[in-house]
Amino acid sequence: MSGIDTLPPLRDVIATHGLSARKSLGQNFLLDLNLTAKIARVAGDLSDADVLEVGPGPGGLTRGLLAEGARKVLAIEKDTRCLPALAEIAAAYPEQLEVINADALEIDPTKHLSAPIKIVANLPYNVGTELLVRWLTPPAWPPFWQSLTLMFQREVAERIVAPPGSKAYGRLAVLAQWRAEAKIALTLPPEAFTPPPKVSSAVVHLTALPQPRFQAEPKVLEHVVAKAFNQRRKMLRAALKGLAPDIEDRLIAAGIKPTDRAETVGLEQFCALARTMDHPPST
Repeated sequence: MSGIDTLPPLRDVIATHGLSARKSLGQNFLLDLNLTAKIARVAGDLSDADVLEVGPGPGGLTRGLLAEGARKVLAIEKDTRCLPALAEIAAAYPEQLEVINADALEIDPTKHLSAPIKIVANLPYNVGTELLVRWLTPPAWPPFWQSLTLMFQREVAERIVAPPGSKAYGRLAVLAQWRAEAKIALTLPPEAFTPPPKVSSAVVHLTALPQPRFQAEPKVLEHVVAKAFNQRRKMLRAALKGLAPDIEDRLIAAGIKPTDRAETVGLEQFCALARTMDHPPST
């Protein structure tokens, strides 16, 4: 028996079902159930929330979420090999775990969940950033989720929380910090996983703000920021010259020097620049 429930240890589950991690699916399994329960606790009180988990694999974090009292867990798993192991967890937690065999990029989870909703996941490395950007850029705000508790490669985690002026600061930092409070809650060494990845990992906790920190049209801000950081070594007057013929005037109107580079520009300034794209710089 494991320490958090009556189900077998994860190593036994993996051996029973032949669940070797597949690199093509971005899989690295976390086998320490005490650690998965610790990650679940980062998400806060789960007793009054539905939880979305993407890429549960053999179910280590799933078990942590259920053991911590999640009202319901919706686990979206693409790998059919993992379904029997997840079915065993569902049997141990009747009516609390729903498993869907699908690609998380192609499914609307809100049809299966009730608010409030928290997302907690050890995201597959190959889709983690894309999913985060989708969750941060919905058509309307506030989003369907209350908080995100997500594991990434440590380098990606540092990009999410990075301040202006740092090497890690970029598009992810702007998108995350514009609409959410973001912090690194845990770091994990490679040996915590099977197979061990080549880099350390970190758990990032993001709490959705009721409204963005500064006014900006989301699609415009996303476009401006993407263009700015796509050529981050260039001065902004060069990196953004395709956005408007009078881009230097617009940069100045937003309080940005045309000779600045993207990594030195703060969130408030980027939002101000996005607003100038809807109007002449003099207004």
